[in-house]
Amino acid sequence: MRLRLSPEVEAVIRAHAREEYPHECCGALLGTEDGDTRVITQVIRLANERTDQRERRFYVSPQQVLMAERQARAAGLLLLGFYHSHPDHPAVPSEYDREHALPYYSYPIVSVVQGEPTDLRSWRLKEDRSGFEEERVCH
Repeated sequence: MRLRLSPEVEAVIRAHAREEYPHECCGALLGTEDGDTRVITQVIRLANERTDQRERRFYVSPQQVLMAERQARAAGLLLLGFYHSHPDHPAVPSEYDREHALPYYSYPIVSVVQGEPTDLRSWRLKEDRSGFEEERVCH
């Protein structure tokens, strides 16, 4: 399992994380699948609709997911996952992330340390929802 992010796509994710700090940012990943590789060609910035604990949590409403699915379909792409940031925490999924994730999707997480994006790692939830498996991020 691999997730291919162009330098431009990765730059958009990192810029979004920097701008939203100290809150978590979130967005949708659009692209194509080629065997075991997902190629992300577009990202959509989404609003973190949490009203509390935005430094540690994010929420994407079903309406935003539907909008992302429609944009993907209109562009001839697939909705392949959702990225978010972890302000001043590692780029590793939390228990909250596991409880709210769905199998199939890719979940890149970018760690933001004192306002500066650092490590970016991606994860997929196991089918039995017991935990995540890391997927390799490549360019």
